[in-house]
Amino acid sequence: MDLSIIIVSYKSREKLANCLVSLASADMTGLIYEVIIVDNASGDDLSAFASQPNVKLVTSPKNLGMGGGNNLGLVQAAGEYVLILNPDTIIKGSALKTLLNYLRVHPEAGLAGPKLLNPDGSLQYSCSRFPTFFVPILRRTFLGDYFKKTRDSFMMLDFDHDATRAVDWLMGSCLMFKKEILLSDGQIWRPHFDERYFMYFEDIDLCRQMAVNGLKVIYDPEAILTHDHARESAKHPWYIALWHDSLTWHHIASWLKYFIKWIINKNKYANH
Repeated sequence: MDLSIIIVSYKSREKLANCLVSLASADMTGLIYEVIIVDNASGDDLSAFASQPNVKLVTSPKNLGMGGGNNLGLVQAAGEYVLILNPDTIIKGSALKTLLNYLRVHPEAGLAGPKLLNPDGSLQYSCSRFPTFFVPILRRTFLGDYFKKTRDSFMMLDFDHDATRAVDWLMGSCLMFKKEILLSDGQIWRPHFDERYFMYFEDIDLCRQMAVNGLKVIYDPEAILTHDHARESAKHPWYIALWHDSLTWHHIASWLKYFIKWIINKNKYANH
């Protein structure tokens, strides 16, 4: 099988349905693929989706978070390549074939992702540089206005997003990689998410794993998806979110875990 498409769903039944419609309409000619839907203890009834061709439904008894839910799908995946796909995405044309063909032709690329558009057709900034410790603060508070150069550099606003290039990391809404990668030292590596991150930073962490294993992360604008990205953890001002939004605390916890892992304990993960 060429490709396993993993979609983790948590209270997103309607968006999931639209995503699957777009997948059915996409150009997948010549590909043998499967769709693995992971119901992350959402309480939604997703059983109807399991009757669709090539679709498998996996139900988790508890919410494992984004990383854990995707890892559950990875265990079930039979494809040579894997696509991590959010349910709030709409696939355009031959986008998935484009990503797959790029990875097949460029073995130095460990992971590839598309250009993302907002629902109104405008560009969504989906590739970034690895964050310094204070970047999350700059993005969420008024301090970003005083350190605009640092904030904008992180978001790669200096890049026109029309060229294929290696980047530090890609937003986890659409990530494709080989299920088993032969590394330069002859070892087989199976990419997966670090489940210490319940939500947020799991995509940055995965891309960092790619980097330490000598693999490139590729942004490919020839592949295009629409992403209805809500940024739930940033829907309130920071001084309100700290008291009323549990996702904000998940974001803060993941931010600290990321920097403990990759900055404080970086030597431990140098050969991750």
